[in-house]
Amino acid sequence: QAQLEESGGGLVQPGGSLRLSCAASGRIIDIGSMGWYRQAPGNQREFVAAITNSGRSNYADSVKGRFTVSRDDAQNMVYLQMNSLKAEDTAVYYCAAEIQSEISGMWIDYWGQGTQVTVSS
Repeated sequence: QAQLEESGGGLVQPGGSLRLSCAASGRIIDIGSMGWYRQAPGNQREFVAAITNSGRSNYADSVKGRFTVSRDDAQNMVYLQMNSLKAEDTAVYYCAAEIQSEISGMWIDYWGQGTQVTVSS
């Protein structure tokens, strides 16, 4: 089994910045794409950003130019740098990753438990 654990959420004022981190651990052979989703109260979970294992990234239109996704394959980590935060960015942020399991050899989509980001004055 593998696990994803997010950290770095919290309360920030509009215009501020936060950096989310996500660590993958467990019995892992390889990790493919890693990314971030978010879910605000009353809304469906939505895509935020992702990065492939070759370093290509893509973003939701709502965060382009403000958020940056990056990864450290040596540490099995993915990050989300969030700048110029707005009230509408308030949500629970989830890390997701495609992981090849050491147990089965299969590629499986994993999710973290989520971390709360609140943007408010």
